[in-house]
Parts: sequence; C-alpha cells; structure tokens
Amino acid sequence: MTDELIRTVNLTKIYGAGEVAVRALDGVNLTVAAGEFLAVMGPSGCGKSTLLNLLGALDRPTSGEVWVAGENLARLKNVDAFRAKTVGFVFQLHNLLPTLTALENVEVPMQGHLSASKRRMRARELLALVGLADRDAALPNQLSGGQRQRVAVARALANSPALLLADEPTGSLDSQSGEEILALLAGLNRTQGTTILIVTHDRRVAQATQRIVRMSDGRIISDHRLDDPLEEDLRTLANSRLGQAILEHNGVALKHLCPDERIALQRLLERLADRG
Repeated sequence: MTDELIRTVNLTKIYGAGEVAVRALDGVNLTVAAGEFLAVMGPSGCGKSTLLNLLGALDRPTSGEVWVAGENLARLKNVDAFRAKTVGFVFQLHNLLPTLTALENVEVPMQGHLSASKRRMRARELLALVGLADRDAALPNQLSGGQRQRVAVARALANSPALLLADEPTGSLDSQSGEEILALLAGLNRTQGTTILIVTHDRRVAQATQRIVRMSDGRIISDHRLDDPLEEDLRTLANSRLGQAILEHNGVALKHLCPDERIALQRLLERLADRG
C-alpha cells in the first residue's frame, strides 16, 4: 500500500462572496495511499462532505489542487468518464431506481461500457459479493434498508473503481444493519483492495476504519491511524469537554477522583492529546 491515490494541495472551497462568503474548506492538504480504509470525521458544517464532493469531481475548488488516481481534476477533459471509471459513490440514501430490480440497478453504471450479457454477469457477481445473490429480482421496495444499501454498494463497484466514496452510508439504517454495512466495506477493502473513504459524524463508524481524519471549520485538525479501539475511545474522551476540563485541572470535573486516579487519568489524556 505505497501508491498515492489521493492528494490535495491547499484545497479551498468558498461559497458566496463578500460578507456572506462561507469558507467550507480552508487549505486542506491530504494524502491517501491506494488500499487505505479511512474516515473523515467531524460535526455538520465542518467541510467533510464538501471534501468528498471535490474528491469525486462533483464540484470544483475555489483554489488549490485535487489529484485522484494520477489525474488533476481541474484538467479533466471528460468528468463523466472519470467518475464512471475511477470513483464509486455510496450515499446515506441508496438512491436506487424504484422500477428496476436489484440486478438492473447494479447494471445501470455499466450501460455503454459492457455488452448486455457481460453487464448481467458482472451484476450477478457483485450481488453475490454483497450477500444478495438470491435477491437479484427484487424491487427496492421489497428489500430492507440494509439490503438496499448493499445493492447501492454493489452498484458503486460496478466499474471496478479505484476509489469508493461513502457519505454517511449507515446514517439511515438501524444499528445492526449499519454494522453489517461497515463489515461489508471492511471486507471489500481487505479482499478487493478497494480504497474506501467514509465521511461521517459518528464515532462508531469512524472506528470501523483504519485511519481517522478529523475536520473542524474547513480544516484538518488531526490525522492518525487507528490501532486500538480502546485507545480511540480514550482519545475521544481527551478531546471531549470532560477531557478538556480534566486536562485543565477543573475541580468540578475531578472532585470524584482520588489523587492517584486523578494523576493517572491526567497523564493518560495528556499523552493521547499530544499524539492526536
């Protein structure tokens, strides 16, 4: 996993002008190697979805550069062809065509690229890959929410994209279905080598990946690999209001701790805050 797949250079996106201008991205520099599975995390309005749109060539930056799979997206001659071949999208809402079967929905991105028989064969392979081989003839309204999102994942993989971009892919699902989708994405990354970038505000979703990039006010504020879920929980505590109160020796936050506990927790949070 050494080849660079994504690189942004001082990436900036401003909506509007003058006093009402909104700086959605503010000089973002991000590098992602081929084969990574990462999450871009932050609260609503932090710029994470704007970043996803720029990486997927759905929007253009105000300034800076976006490189994906060796292509400078500002110089693309055929944006539609780039997206069809290089990037797959999975959104919070599956956006399946309601009058088409699961199999037909997966075939849609392959129109104009493969013959009808090859499209059908590829779609069947992908539905089997996401565990829906026996539901190929079902319409979307005959599938559960988790199943519809699995079809959406299969559709996103139709043209073997180098990059899969997922925007809150579990946001509309119950907890069990959400965990199944995350396990599916992790399996695809592991077995297919697909580079997957998930945008989320949910800590549990982010912790299912291998790397977490945190954003705030259009900037990257931390970027680290996820080696231990327990450590990540403690890192979240260190960055929380409670954690910050403990680090600042706030007496109210510390009143229920004995001196030894207080010292141990402060040292742990200080170490994690420095590493994050």
